[in-house]
Amino acid sequence: MSISHLKWLVLLAAVAYLPTIAFYYVGEEAIYTISSLEIWHQRDWTRQLLFGGNLQRNPLFNWLIIPFANLFGWVYVLPVARALTISATLVTAGVAGWLALRLLRERALAWFVALVYLSFADIMLYRGWLAYTDPLFGLFVFAAVASLWVACEERRVGLIVVAVFCLTCAFMTKAVTAYVFYGVAILVLMHDVGRRRMLLGLPSIALHAAAVLAPVLWFYVVHENTGQGMRMFAEILAKLELGDGGEYLKKLFLYPLETVIRLSPSVPLLLYFAWRKRISIDPDYAPHVQTALWVILLSYLPYWFSPISGIRYLLPIFPLIAFLIAMLLWRLGDSSMVVAGQWIKWAIALKLVAAVFLFPYYQSHYRGENYAVAARDIIKRTADYPLYTTDDSASGLSVAGYIDTWRLPMAPINRPPEQWGSGFVIAYTLNTDLGKVAQHYRLAGNDLYLLCRGAACEEAR
Repeated sequence: MSISHLKWLVLLAAVAYLPTIAFYYVGEEAIYTISSLEIWHQRDWTRQLLFGGNLQRNPLFNWLIIPFANLFGWVYVLPVARALTISATLVTAGVAGWLALRLLRERALAWFVALVYLSFADIMLYRGWLAYTDPLFGLFVFAAVASLWVACEERRVGLIVVAVFCLTCAFMTKAVTAYVFYGVAILVLMHDVGRRRMLLGLPSIALHAAAVLAPVLWFYVVHENTGQGMRMFAEILAKLELGDGGEYLKKLFLYPLETVIRLSPSVPLLLYFAWRKRISIDPDYAPHVQTALWVILLSYLPYWFSPISGIRYLLPIFPLIAFLIAMLLWRLGDSSMVVAGQWIKWAIALKLVAAVFLFPYYQSHYRGENYAVAARDIIKRTADYPLYTTDDSASGLSVAGYIDTWRLPMAPINRPPEQWGSGFVIAYTLNTDLGKVAQHYRLAGNDLYLLCRGAACEEAR
């Protein structure tokens, strides 16, 4: 494929993300929109707040959302969060292409790497636009690894500075697991004598020592985050606890299969061509293939063998997988590359059909639009009374997300205090201790109850 052809496909793949900005809430996206509004309302910049409580999660994604939500209006906070996620996805593709360009010096191959990443099914259809922290976390982790790799190849200390900065941003976005991915990359890069000399140089040691200080300062100097580090490590250890042996064996079998499906069409294509013995490794690519393969394998195995894990945790190595796949596919014959190109085009076409027709239909007829409808009705019913929530399910969060922004400048919804008289509370289950039923909403497979107390119940009739 020519460079111009590849550029057009990358542009088309990028444009296919635009319709997703206008979708209704999906899953638990409202965690980040609600917490951003609460941080802004409380001016509490070091804690990620939800319904007045501290989630003890790192708030960089919120910090990015807040200025743009203020610029465009908080009513557009969900599109803002989605736009940031999509931007992170596109920049990740760009960094993957940059890594290929710096290491392999082939512009067309660099564009192909970006195209392979953007065409992964999990990225195109779901993960690449959903307003969660994973895409931003993946961007920063991969940018840190890519910068470090190129720094070792080109002997550039400045790129180690970039790597350490991105690593710190990754931690501030999500979790300490950023250091695990980065540590794996260091371990693999150290195998080469020239790279090892660079990594063990005084500038590198000093910069990486500074990088380690970031979580220490965040956990132990910022008073509000006391205990957060232990909570993070407790969550990691909880995922290593072996429960049902049968479920664990099932997970060991299905996890690689799910990975292949989610990285369609490129990974199945690569496996097909390998089965047909069409794959050969260019000698110029061999050292980079080996490095990428070892980083991917050592990063993948802990999540494969962990009793509890999800594919989304692998997002930081997705662009590296795209880099590896692109190198292996690039030297196929013309006929094979035509087949690969056709499959990628069909994947992009599927994304466009899903984004323009299928998902909007699903949201209007099953789950999505009904969140907004319920929120409008609750605002109307509760206009003159206090409103609280105990519902932290995905549907409850989505409804609360709309209510918070549509009721501005009123304060965001909080959990009910221990003692309260007249008012309303949103609940996931019918709880007579909280109040009487004022309204019952059926949101696809979930229930949502609007309960009332005191004079509010008379108003609700």
